Amino acid sequence: MSSAREGTFASVAERLCGHCAMLLGWRPAEFWETTPAELACILTAMRSPETGAVEPLARDEMQRMMERDNG
Repeated sequence: MSSAREGTFASVAERLCGHCAMLLGWRPAEFWETTPAELACILTAMRSPETGAVEPLARDEMQRMMERDNG
């Protein structure tokens, strides 16, 4: 059974705000200060080019990037 709020701006924003908190560690103010284009850019950058799935940055991958940057 669906609620009367389902699919409303408020319900979608509430859910997306929660996702940003879990995935990005954002507080509500950070969510509301971000434009949809900025959020889309961030989420696109998190996607795997091969699978399209959102994947966290692995520790060894981060270490390799830091070594490349710092020599």
